[in-house]
Amino acid sequence: MSKETVAFQGERGAFSEEAAYKLLGRNIQVLPCETFEAAFQSVVKKKASLCLVPIENTLAGSIYENYDLLLQNDLHIVKEVNLRIVHNLIAFPGTTLRNLRRVYSHPVALAQCGRFFRSHSKFEKIPFYDTAGSVKMLAEKRPPNSAAIASRIAASVYGARILQRHLEDHHENFTRFLLLSPKSHVSPRANKVSIVFSTPNSPGALYKCLSVFALRDIDLSKMESRPLRGRPWEYFFYIDFVGNVNKPPSRKALEHLAEVTTFLRVLGCYESARR
Repeated sequence: MSKETVAFQGERGAFSEEAAYKLLGRNIQVLPCETFEAAFQSVVKKKASLCLVPIENTLAGSIYENYDLLLQNDLHIVKEVNLRIVHNLIAFPGTTLRNLRRVYSHPVALAQCGRFFRSHSKFEKIPFYDTAGSVKMLAEKRPPNSAAIASRIAASVYGARILQRHLEDHHENFTRFLLLSPKSHVSPRANKVSIVFSTPNSPGALYKCLSVFALRDIDLSKMESRPLRGRPWEYFFYIDFVGNVNKPPSRKALEHLAEVTTFLRVLGCYESARR
């Protein structure tokens, strides 16, 4: 049986790769992509069977680009996973905490390790395009007295060592990832639905949309709005709610919602990740 190929944004060793292994196990092939759009397109063009993309972080918030890409591509959410983000200080032989001078990583990762840098004021923070990419650069160029902040997977992929673990300021730092497939699949255990819709530009339009869930005691777990391109000051609304599209409460709510929206699409019905 051939292994499934899972695309993700970033270099080998990215947190997305770690999330893919957590969700699907090690018996997969991974396909690193330069951009989120390239990860989506790798599935659309059948270079990969699935792609895994981050959709929100408990500290940094939503990844808006991926909300837009969900709408632009005909892919379905089939699973999700929550990954605790642990930032590690990674270096190659010869570099120690004593002689370290420069630390490379993605700007978000550097910002999430403020306490570490305050206690090591001699370290210069150098923004880089990717967390795992910074470790890859160290492996290729071996700049002296330099380290990177990235996942434990990155250290393993590039044969580096971890000088210090848990650099992050907040231990409650989680990223939620969505697994996307060209085929829709609804498991009997599915208990979460993601949708996107737009409304008429009229008083009470959004209230009417949300009331279809309130009337049926359906719990909304997330709501996000994104601009509707070409129509200034109008929006798409993305909602996650508790339910299963094959069960009456959710099915009837969606039927009712279709009557009061100008556009409605179910992005996926899947099993909610453990918190």
